[in-house]
Amino acid sequence: MKQSANQQKPDGAKPVWQSTQYSNLIRYVPSGVFYARARIDGKLLWKSLKTDVLSVAKLRLADIIKEKREGSASNLAVEGGKMTFGDVLQVFRHRLNAGPDLREGAKIYRQKTTIALLKSWPSLEQTNVGKISKDDCLAWAERFARDYSASVYNNTVGTLRMVLEIAVEKGARSNNPARFISKRRIEQKRLQLPEPQQFKRFFNETRAGAGWCSKDCADLVQFLAYGGFRKTEAANITWADCDFERGQLSVRITKNGEPRTVPMIPEMKTLLERLKTERPTEDAAANIMKVQECQKAMDRAAKIVGMARITHHDLRHLYATRCIASGVDIPTVSRWLGHKDGGALAMKTYGHLRNEHGQQMAQKVKF
Repeated sequence: MKQSANQQKPDGAKPVWQSTQYSNLIRYVPSGVFYARARIDGKLLWKSLKTDVLSVAKLRLADIIKEKREGSASNLAVEGGKMTFGDVLQVFRHRLNAGPDLREGAKIYRQKTTIALLKSWPSLEQTNVGKISKDDCLAWAERFARDYSASVYNNTVGTLRMVLEIAVEKGARSNNPARFISKRRIEQKRLQLPEPQQFKRFFNETRAGAGWCSKDCADLVQFLAYGGFRKTEAANITWADCDFERGQLSVRITKNGEPRTVPMIPEMKTLLERLKTERPTEDAAANIMKVQECQKAMDRAAKIVGMARITHHDLRHLYATRCIASGVDIPTVSRWLGHKDGGALAMKTYGHLRNEHGQQMAQKVKF
């Protein structure tokens, strides 16, 4: 039987357990290891935190208590027959944030799929998870597929399956109805990118829009096109990430979790210098971009210019296309984009451009 905190050994020996100034945190004196000791829903939790460092113990204590309380709440909901999809989603989000093996970018993207799921299925969060049927899942999938790309659709279906699998694990239902949803085939997108003069007109129309943030949207269009960033990457780049002396930008938040640097092409340097002049007192920690997305503004501008609709990600393709057309080799462009496959994906996507460029150069060869 374990002794309580500060309990004395026989013959006046020093206490085996020592209280700390923090609630639910005690220390085993002989080893110095900290333990969690808390009562949750009438049950005593007593667990080693496997560290003798106070700062580490405090963090682990908070995580353990939060996890136990969430688990207890889930179990009570199951026992009462009232476990909603929102209850299960809370467990899923906790596990997602606590998962040490998942990249930060992947966590952010997975959280976005939960938002898209709830937005497209308004009553889902309050629905008793045990009453969600196969037909409910298939009906939602049919609606969702009309408005989203195959990749977003497939990832959101994956999230729905993972959440409902937790419901099965918790005993709230016997099977996973989302397993009947088929994933869509992702086809290689045919790129329809603007030519240089067309892009200039497109940018000008974006900037001339009547919206309160039209100028900020135009800045984002240029920033994405001149740096090849993903939308989420651009949203997290600050002035502190700009190195004008070396002519490069640091991208800290990336899809694969590995920071990278991107060189400032002349147009990027001009853009950043203009923004710096317009906002001279802005703090180094401030985000360079004032908006995080501008799809509606781009749709309007593309329609006026008479060009094919393009997305934020298409501006990344535009960057890669211009680099390759300017003579930059594909492996280098791949590194600038943050690919970790040695250029395989870039070769598959942009290889035809290299061939076209090679044919043009061949016409200049004379004997």
